[in-house]
Amino acid sequence: MKRSWLHWIAIPVIAFLVVVLDQWTKGLIEARIPLGEGIVPLPALGRYFNLVHFSNTGAAFGLFRGQNLFFVVVALIVVAAVLYFARSLPDGGWGVRIALGLMLGGAIGNLIDRIQNGHVTDFLLFSLPVGARVYVWPAFNVADASLVAGVILLSLILLLQDIRDREGAPAS
Repeated sequence: MKRSWLHWIAIPVIAFLVVVLDQWTKGLIEARIPLGEGIVPLPALGRYFNLVHFSNTGAAFGLFRGQNLFFVVVALIVVAAVLYFARSLPDGGWGVRIALGLMLGGAIGNLIDRIQNGHVTDFLLFSLPVGARVYVWPAFNVADASLVAGVILLSLILLLQDIRDREGAPAS
């Protein structure tokens, strides 16, 4: 049976949109906020959200700094794996396609930074004041958010499918 072109193109289109948004936002930050500094875009939310300009040569949370080549290789493996699995998806499965598109776009967005700059630009900084303490989430970017959202979405889809399969399985 011939597959619809929409099934084939959905993942690359989502990935392209993520990469465009990621690179555009990183470019704005790099052009307008000096490295290591930040701004409060919405004063009413200043305690909770800031835009910053950080350079990250590691992974999430700044782990494994200086391992740029390693993360380039990991990103290339993620891109290859997503493209490989995308070819074998049955018709339908839009949640999986969206998840894979988000992961592909996130991996490519950060890969572009690592190859061009030797680091990733992080700029979204959230904090949560609780009493006298302030909990700060490490800065991240659109590519990071897309990767995480894609992994969470795919995990939920697989978990729900597993639950459905177990409920439909005959008792042994």
